[in-house]
Amino acid sequence: MASLHEIGAVESGRRIRAGTLSPEDLLRASLDRIDRVDPVVKAWVHLDRAAATRVAEERAVEARSQRFLGALHGVPIALKDIFDAAGLPTTAGAAAFAHRHPTADATSVARLRSAGAVVLGKVATTAFAFLDPSPTRNPWNPEHTPGGSSSGSAAAVAARMVSLALGTQTVGSVLRPAAYCGVVGFKASHGLISTAGVVPLAWSLDHVGIFARSVEDCALALGLLAGADPADPLSSGAPPGDYLAAIVDPVAPRLGVLRQLVERATPGLATHIEQIVRALQSAGALVSDVTLPPSYAHIHDAVNRMSRAEAATYHAPLFAKHADEYPPGIRAAIEEGRTISAVDYLAAQQTRRAFRAEMAPIAGRYDALLLPTAPGPAPKGLGSTGDPYFCAPWSFAGMPAIALPSGLDGAGLPLSIQLVGGVLAEARLLAAARWCEEAIGFSATPPL
Repeated sequence: MASLHEIGAVESGRRIRAGTLSPEDLLRASLDRIDRVDPVVKAWVHLDRAAATRVAEERAVEARSQRFLGALHGVPIALKDIFDAAGLPTTAGAAAFAHRHPTADATSVARLRSAGAVVLGKVATTAFAFLDPSPTRNPWNPEHTPGGSSSGSAAAVAARMVSLALGTQTVGSVLRPAAYCGVVGFKASHGLISTAGVVPLAWSLDHVGIFARSVEDCALALGLLAGADPADPLSSGAPPGDYLAAIVDPVAPRLGVLRQLVERATPGLATHIEQIVRALQSAGALVSDVTLPPSYAHIHDAVNRMSRAEAATYHAPLFAKHADEYPPGIRAAIEEGRTISAVDYLAAQQTRRAFRAEMAPIAGRYDALLLPTAPGPAPKGLGSTGDPYFCAPWSFAGMPAIALPSGLDGAGLPLSIQLVGGVLAEARLLAAARWCEEAIGFSATPPL
């Protein structure tokens, strides 16, 4: 049973349906792994052993009767602590003034439960999903940041405590921690996955994201999560695709390399990215250089204005009573957001629309655009969650993006490439990511 914690979500579901794996044994393997490594990693903030055990027992009884709820029947998952889950507190990484006790699941949580998933509990987030670091440490080296804001989600998957976790990305909070922790991180087009029941940071930019150790597991989860939701006013309404079918026997993709962004990475990572590009080209990928459109020059300032203005709006009632209890990063962002005029906010939205429109034909010419996920490996120290610069444009434009682990640096820390697709072109992006994943062949594990 010691190796069960290494099995991915798709394979775990297959074994349970085949009768060769018990949901109870799989849960015990996860709990045992958590007991061994979480004292160092500190990913979990609320581990619900009793409820998870009870649900796993129910899934086991159902499995023995050949009654399966779905593809995740009996598979343990983790939730970033801004997702509502009935029976679990939502603390948002903040002090007691912000804690809630929801009686209903977030839409994304409900959809995974309906597919048979076993909610194991809540993992750490930076306070209100912003920049103030959580206690979580990087499984590859606990002296380095795991990234954020979905720090616990990335670390829990990387440390083999669960095979699947939910997080969120407003700027870079899924892909960057995935890169730092050496796992696959995926966010879909804005609105394809409902954010109902998730504590918002900036609704125009918030995306539900997926952490896994393979593209296949991300494709499975996306198929379960995607789809219209009347409870989310920004739900795209686009029908979900058959993402698992899309990644079967993928062909060599057409890749557009954003070299002006590669050049912004650290010299070591830039060299690594060029090596990966050459390897993919040798394996059959069609590679071209791509230039970003003129609107790109303004997007980072626009992201900052939008995110801070919307955060200030959402937090206004709580902030009026508890401003002094907010951690410094999110407090400063809210205070700045309160000073942003409606004219400046609407100008930022116009910049967003212009960038999205200019990117559409560029992304349409390729199966994926390729660039770094982060400027380099996870920085040393726990006082920062790292730089989201390379992830921000795609959150801003609402374009799907995926982080793929691509190697280790000289100190044994993970490196990552990012692939970006056109809006609602998830199937095409995932197929390209699956092909690249197989060509790269990353298989290293943290030295825990």
